[in-house]
Amino acid sequence: METGNQEKDAFYKEARDDVRGPLEGIRVLEVTTTIAGPRCGAVFADYGADVIRVELARSPDVTRMIPPKLPDTDPPEGYQHAALHRDKRSISLDLRQPGASEVFLKLAETVDVIVENFKKGSLPSCGCGYEDVRKVKPDIVYVSITGFGQYGPYSERAGYDPGIQAMAGLLWMNAPDESTVPIRVPVFISDELTGLHAAIGALAALHHRDKTGEGQHLDVSLLDATIDSCTGLHVMAAHGLPTPRYGNSVPYAVPANVYTCKDGYVYAGVLLDAHWKILAQVMGKPEAGDNPKYSNLLARLGHREEVDAMLAEWCATRTREEIIEELSESKLPIAPVLTPQEACVDPHVQARGAIESVFQPSGGEIKATAAPVKFSRTPVRHREAPPILGAHTDEVLEAAGISEAARAELREKGII
Repeated sequence: METGNQEKDAFYKEARDDVRGPLEGIRVLEVTTTIAGPRCGAVFADYGADVIRVELARSPDVTRMIPPKLPDTDPPEGYQHAALHRDKRSISLDLRQPGASEVFLKLAETVDVIVENFKKGSLPSCGCGYEDVRKVKPDIVYVSITGFGQYGPYSERAGYDPGIQAMAGLLWMNAPDESTVPIRVPVFISDELTGLHAAIGALAALHHRDKTGEGQHLDVSLLDATIDSCTGLHVMAAHGLPTPRYGNSVPYAVPANVYTCKDGYVYAGVLLDAHWKILAQVMGKPEAGDNPKYSNLLARLGHREEVDAMLAEWCATRTREEIIEELSESKLPIAPVLTPQEACVDPHVQARGAIESVFQPSGGEIKATAAPVKFSRTPVRHREAPPILGAHTDEVLEAAGISEAARAELREKGII
């Protein structure tokens, strides 16, 4: 552990302590709900941008309410909301109300990026679409996230993560064999991937803006992002090649699978022929390393069940830690199959700071996932708990030039 601390100190030896992160100075207006849009905003917030989140006072975002609520938080904090809205500011603004668009456009003049993930046409119908914003902020980067995009036969449809997994072919692939009912990936992976792609696209558009002064509209589709993120699956499909289901095994490597051990499961496997020879030695079957049936990858692929059974039998007589120790000593890849609870307290996860505590104004502790990219010069700082709804309405609107009297009138009309 001491060596790990020395390596960490060396990595951050030139770190600055006067910035929140590498995106400090960028301002984002986030008009989003559920997951994909908030994930995009979270990337900006994680790395130091000022992200201002817009919500309806009388209809807060669903992630605030999805159970379970985190224990000992005040007010009670939803787990998804905690994961997606750290380090953001919150304002209440009902864009459906007459006069709300004027407030929105005034805010739009002060930001670099707008992120929205409502159904196609929703914000334009409120006078807050890209064409409306570019009249007051020509260089705006305006990110629209939808299930199916701004054009195409399905662009008017609502699109949610499980349905997108289904239409992309991802859900179909998530089964051990052809006879099994496909299973949804158990996290909202299409939403998460789309949010990441949207953030990357927005950063690219900001680079273009900085070179040319030109803003633009970004059209980000959950379906597009999911298809692009399937590691070449659709490249095979587009060429008419079969895409068989393999479950936990790997199409081009054997042995590689989840194996049962005496006290749980491990994921183990080898790809290289040299590693197979080492594994054969570890399993006490040195002759298998040179056997022509198994000695090269193509041969092992032709005897998948036999090879897989060898490793399965070896794992079944050992504990998880015994397997990890023996294979790690031999420099072979090995991983325990952990529960999320076990992952959170894993010593490496702890050393990396992948889970950080942030605190509500009330003192309630929220153990939140941390920004995954470490910056040696501009590390992320000042991580704050997700705000209560509308916590920053007055300060944000005042900074945009909306007076106290004007804000009182907006409240009276139900706009804020």
